[in-house]
Amino acid sequence: MSTDTAAVPLPPPAPGPALDIAALRAATPGTRHARHLNAAGAALPSTATLDTVTEHLRLEALLGGYEAAEALAGRTEEVYRSAARLLGAAASDIALVDSASTAWQRALAALRLKPGDRVLASSSTYVSSALHLLELRDSHGIELEVLPADPSGQLDLGALERALRRPAALLTVAHVPTTSGLVEPVAEAGALAARAGVPLLLDATQSLGQLPVGVAELGCGIVVATGRKFLRGPRGTGLLYVSPAMRERARPAAPDVRGAQWSAAYRYEVVPGARRYETWESSHALRLGLGTALDQTLALGVARIRDHVTSLADRLRAGLPAVPGVRVTDPPAAASGIVTFRCEGEDPRETVRDLRIAGFRLTTVPAAHGQWDLGRRGLDRVARASLHVYNDADDVDALLAALTAREQRRGAGRRGTGGSGSAAVPGSVPVPGSVPVSGPVPVSGPAPVPGPVPVPGSVPVPGPDAVTDPDPDPVTDPAPVSAPVPVPVPAPDPAPLPAPSRHPVHPGDRADVIVVGAGIHGSSAAWHLAARGVHVIHLDRFPAGHTEGSSHGRTRMIRRAYPSPVWDGLVDTAYAAWAELERAAGRRLVTTTGGLYARPAGAPGTLRGPGCATVDHARAADLFPGLRLCEGFTAVHDPAAGVIDAHAALTALAGLGRAHGVDRRDGCAVLGWRRDGDGVRVDTERGVLRADRLIICAGPWTGELLPAFARPLRVVRIVNVHLGSTRRHLLEPPLLGAFSVEVPDLGLLYGIPAIDGAGVKIGLDHGPEEDPSAPAAPVTAAERDRLLGLASRFLPAADGPVEETVTCRYTMAPGNRFAVGPLPGEDRVLVAAACSGHGFKFGPALGAALADLAQGAGRPDLDFLSPAAMGGIARPGRPGAGS
Repeated sequence: MSTDTAAVPLPPPAPGPALDIAALRAATPGTRHARHLNAAGAALPSTATLDTVTEHLRLEALLGGYEAAEALAGRTEEVYRSAARLLGAAASDIALVDSASTAWQRALAALRLKPGDRVLASSSTYVSSALHLLELRDSHGIELEVLPADPSGQLDLGALERALRRPAALLTVAHVPTTSGLVEPVAEAGALAARAGVPLLLDATQSLGQLPVGVAELGCGIVVATGRKFLRGPRGTGLLYVSPAMRERARPAAPDVRGAQWSAAYRYEVVPGARRYETWESSHALRLGLGTALDQTLALGVARIRDHVTSLADRLRAGLPAVPGVRVTDPPAAASGIVTFRCEGEDPRETVRDLRIAGFRLTTVPAAHGQWDLGRRGLDRVARASLHVYNDADDVDALLAALTAREQRRGAGRRGTGGSGSAAVPGSVPVPGSVPVSGPVPVSGPAPVPGPVPVPGSVPVPGPDAVTDPDPDPVTDPAPVSAPVPVPVPAPDPAPLPAPSRHPVHPGDRADVIVVGAGIHGSSAAWHLAARGVHVIHLDRFPAGHTEGSSHGRTRMIRRAYPSPVWDGLVDTAYAAWAELERAAGRRLVTTTGGLYARPAGAPGTLRGPGCATVDHARAADLFPGLRLCEGFTAVHDPAAGVIDAHAALTALAGLGRAHGVDRRDGCAVLGWRRDGDGVRVDTERGVLRADRLIICAGPWTGELLPAFARPLRVVRIVNVHLGSTRRHLLEPPLLGAFSVEVPDLGLLYGIPAIDGAGVKIGLDHGPEEDPSAPAAPVTAAERDRLLGLASRFLPAADGPVEETVTCRYTMAPGNRFAVGPLPGEDRVLVAAACSGHGFKFGPALGAALADLAQGAGRPDLDFLSPAAMGGIARPGRPGAGS
């Protein structure tokens, strides 16, 4: 008997050590960009599979398609043998097709079902199969009977036994459905069908590769499967197994030259094996890639794969009930690598969209893909996670932590009321968010209790004398995402001054504190103070929504990578403060994308920080394929970097401030101020105001209100453009994140990936000095063309039109530092000035610090940013600019 017709025994269970997950990740390029939990949709192929496909395509380009197929005909034959080994079948029983649906349709067509033929189907049947059966019912008159499920969710074997007492033409069962982690009792069903003389068609689309599928043990006459799921093969590949007995009764309905011989003018014969169901035209490259994937599955051993993926799924299934507001939707008989769930009161598409932004790849399954299952159970849609060999416990724990954090934030947004730190923005619709996490994180702890807004605490930072950075580095303003969020440390008890407000919260001429400037720092300070019961008047010289200052626009960056450790404590506090603001606002404001900050190798200055690593240009290309760095560049990779939704943040702060009683007065310019007894007098266009304390966050207009700062501060013009693309995915996370490139002779190019519908954003961190008293001029053609030239050099996918141009103003200080604290010689006046292009990320943290200082509490962690040190007395590491 030849090897093509002899059944190959199933490979024995693979004893030995557990899978080497690190090696499997290293051999799977897609794991570098996200936590991929969608093997049930399309698993990540290995580098070897990718190489097999591309090498054959190159061979076709050199030799021609027919010649390349002939040259590798022996390797193609091996694909049939590998598939047969996996199923415990003979190579002659295998047909290679382009999908499981194609395999199903050819198998059903070959059965030549007639009117009155009875087909029994499990409720787990996939949508495409169900639609075909419904069409055969309507067009061919078959009798279709959908079998019920038992309380565990599995096919009710008693109902099947009763149904088989009447003649039937076919039983079809989905081994694992697309709608849950259920595993059907196929062996028992196959045995019942065999005793009744009814063939079993097994849909192994979701099981082959993660569970053993032995055709003899399961009693299968026909098996259909795809290559792209748990086999990790290329899309456009599939398998059809048809037993010799079934081939005797199942003749192809549409024979092709591949499966039949035209022997005379009016006669043909089908080939003896299952290849009679194939067609001539196919992708040989994809079939060879499938062969590589099959061989890798066989080498790992299906038993070991099963043990690994089911243990991860069990871990996830066990952890989800501990997440407030999350419900597992798998039936009790779930035992595969698939897990389904829902978040309370939320469309699963929102859940998955939000998790995708946070770096998780999941999908949803609608009832339209499983009416006999989800529809029967009253579920309109579920979120689905599916694990594979390149996943580990860290992936599961990170997903649980991300869900826990976002559900706590969603809950806080729903519960928030005036007087607590979790009040929702009036009139806003909470948007689910995701707090960045990395690594295993406990998921069963208690949710935060709504209450007064916690103030991010002080983190000890070396004083000015400890700061040494001989060559500070200007680098753009990126943002954190997948890093752990520090737990806020309570601030010191506030001093009794000022006392709780004696003034009614309505427009008037006196407040406890007057805040000047409604950018990120002023708005944050106003909110924090008001949330503590302080009466605040908040002034801005322009109408709300203006574009003259430094805080407008769609996005900003956040990062942990900084040139000097002196910044690390404040960066930690900033991350915690953004998480606090997200909880209070009830929406996501920070998106983790990771960041790359590049410069020519050997150039002076560099970045460093917790979790950051230096990479060469080749590794940078793996991390961000959308960014092109030539040889000779190195980069610092910051996995915690990300993007802040600047517009949403300002909107949220304004709403939270008003909800706590902030008296916001836009379009009210300050003409001057002076000390007035125990307080401060502020002269405005609308009259005189008085307060116990004054906080000035006036951005480019700081020098007008504080003449002592006019000389050291420079106001410069910055231009950004948003660019479209014909290959937008290359400019979106995870293929591109926050970045900067030190370009010799030009300066620092910085960018934010395409996100939330906007094109990729780029800019240069320097520009000409500009008079803030004059309206900002539109972007010029020369400014635009300079950025377009840089985009073509470093972002080849940014080949679309200019979607938007933006100008803003950086207020730059010596050493790119800030000035945060009391005005020298005037303890009643506080200042936050000179963001120096990188201050937006610290907005909520510095707002809380200003509130502490206004209430008399010390903040020694900010001593290195003391306004008294402005001008270079203290020289912390220069963090650089960004947008």
